[in-house]
Amino acid sequence: MSTVRELSIEELKAFIEEVVEEKVREMSGDPDEGLALRPDIQERLVKSLNQPKESRQTVSAAEVARRLGLEW
Repeated sequence: MSTVRELSIEELKAFIEEVVEEKVREMSGDPDEGLALRPDIQERLVKSLNQPKESRQTVSAAEVARRLGLEW
């Protein structure tokens, strides 16, 4: 194994780039990936997705912000 002192500038740059990319992938991943939905949540989700589009109630992000007293 090389020490940092033994690396060339290009090798050090490549190493740093690899470490940063790995950390960004780690941080931007889905923390819930691989976890199962609780049965009640899964049932609600399936029910919601099976509703006709016309009957689905939607609220814009601006409306949610207004209701919460936030500036949008």
